[in-house]
Amino acid sequence: MAPLEKKAGRAWPAPAAPRRRQRMESRNGVERSAYFARREAAKVLRSALQGDARRRAVGSIKSLVYSPSIRNKKATFALVCQTLKHLPLLKEVLAATNILSGKWKRQEELVYVIAYDVLFGQDIAMSGPVEKFLMLRKNELQSALAKLYVKEKVKSVENLLLKYQTPVSSKPRYVRVNTLKMDIESAMHELGKATTVMKDDLVPDMLVVPTRTDLHDHPLVMNGSVFLQVLDACAAPGNKTAHLAALMRGRGKIIACELNEERVKVLGTSITKSGAHNVDIIHGDFLNLDAKDPKFSKVRAILLDPSCSGSGISAERLDNLLPSYSQDDIDAANSQRVKKLAAFQRKALVHALSFPVVERVVYSTCSIHQTENEDVIKSVLPFAASLNFELATPFPQWPHRGIPVFEGSEHLLRTDPTEDMEGFFIALFVRKRVKKKIIRRQTREIYLPFGKTSAMWMRHHNKKKKKMDHA
Repeated sequence: MAPLEKKAGRAWPAPAAPRRRQRMESRNGVERSAYFARREAAKVLRSALQGDARRRAVGSIKSLVYSPSIRNKKATFALVCQTLKHLPLLKEVLAATNILSGKWKRQEELVYVIAYDVLFGQDIAMSGPVEKFLMLRKNELQSALAKLYVKEKVKSVENLLLKYQTPVSSKPRYVRVNTLKMDIESAMHELGKATTVMKDDLVPDMLVVPTRTDLHDHPLVMNGSVFLQVLDACAAPGNKTAHLAALMRGRGKIIACELNEERVKVLGTSITKSGAHNVDIIHGDFLNLDAKDPKFSKVRAILLDPSCSGSGISAERLDNLLPSYSQDDIDAANSQRVKKLAAFQRKALVHALSFPVVERVVYSTCSIHQTENEDVIKSVLPFAASLNFELATPFPQWPHRGIPVFEGSEHLLRTDPTEDMEGFFIALFVRKRVKKKIIRRQTREIYLPFGKTSAMWMRHHNKKKKKMDHA
């Protein structure tokens, strides 16, 4: 009990010692942070699970966590990953206790997150109605988990998890230096203070750091001097656009088209952070853009990175943690989902090739399926040829080329998940220059290609010559 002090003839409790007050404030701060992190984690989890159930994700788990709307990114990311990792166990335990059969079903994702914390997380006090409810049922939850150990004949949660998870290979992290803000040598020097850094031997301005290196809070990442990047055009909103702006050194104009409203906001944030000033963002469907509109009359190049199955980068996107993930799904390439994606991809590629003055079109996916890659390219080749496009060879030194299902597939580029740690595909269409017919017109010793300008010059020259002849 706190000592009493006399004040105005009455006994009052002495004020708490400063250290005790600081500990209480610190503990309350930790509890508040954990409370909000659970709600943010539940929000991300809901988007990820709903997208997975529909097989139409609005973004990777990482992009959902690192969106501007999530404030406590580090704690939220850890909670989402751990909850998904333990989700099969949590579902069985919660089913055994019948907790989700009542009103809590409407907060299913939050129940998963808090149940993880109750059973496997940090031992901290919990505030909030769902937390208090699950803490009252803690013994019941632990008993259901113990029965699961007996059923599966294991003695630890680690061994239990092995029965539910598909192992994934580790790989290095890739960091792109934003040359609009920083040169590569300076970036290597600064990042080298935190980890081992090497230059990528193929892609300019790309650095390689060890696997599991966490740079999300690094100052260079926060101010847009470097971008965390993998060879995944689908998992990084704004990365491709910012990279293009850096390659163009801020000159020219880039039109970035995005259909999803939330991702438009993320795209805008990434572009602002990158320092790129030559980017116009269009919130709309690329397929609805009128190729003949004067706004697009000068479009010379198109980077088409359409929605795809993501089968080549499931581990990087953390898709291996989602319920639908199965590495041994041999029928995935022929599934209705992949066929629908391929139909959309063909339509988008034909549309890209239709822009009147476009000279280069890059088609890329992070898929390993032939259905989305070689088959799409093969199906549009006659149309491309009619517009004078031909396949060129990106990164000729790269060893893995396209599956030889048609003549010219050696121009295509593939990465191999077993050797390169992820699967990726690139096709490059280049429009052949039309050789204008040159009509030889002799005027003394001058030979010119005959066009509108030269015709005007010829008329002027002939009039001048006639005047001289009559003089």
